[in-house]
Amino acid sequence: MLQMKLCGDSALRSKCEPVSQVDDNLLSIMDEMVSMMHAQNGVGLAAPQVNILKRFLVMMDPDSGQVFKMINPVIVSHSDKTCTMEEGCLSVLGGDNLPVFANVTRPESVIVEWTDIDGKQMRAEMSGVVGRIVQHETDHLDGILFIDYLPATRREMVMRKVRRHK
Repeated sequence: MLQMKLCGDSALRSKCEPVSQVDDNLLSIMDEMVSMMHAQNGVGLAAPQVNILKRFLVMMDPDSGQVFKMINPVIVSHSDKTCTMEEGCLSVLGGDNLPVFANVTRPESVIVEWTDIDGKQMRAEMSGVVGRIVQHETDHLDGILFIDYLPATRREMVMRKVRRHK
């Protein structure tokens, strides 16, 4: 059974290794991650959040309900235009045991390449909420949290809420 890692755990700050083989174990873990994501009302979950230091993630388009299972995802380009949206994270919880949210500025759209669960190479342009989610989740694979994009004073306000959780 997978367990969620929370802010402060070293797994969340680790750079993940590429997945070398798509096998039944990986697919089973990804299925369990999708179940966890749904159970916690999330829209994305990356492997280091469940203490697996490999480059894979699951995410969902909240509008269509489409689930993406991405192995070795790479953002190959991004728009110059940015937008600011509210972000939270299942690994960054406040005293109420719910995700803490903050406004984060990111590119408005990205082009991402990944391997799907059948071993097929995929490429898509993602924008809006889905583009936001894929950027947030791929950041996890490099040990980056959304709070790293916040100005110091705002980050400290978020971290005060996180410390109340502990």
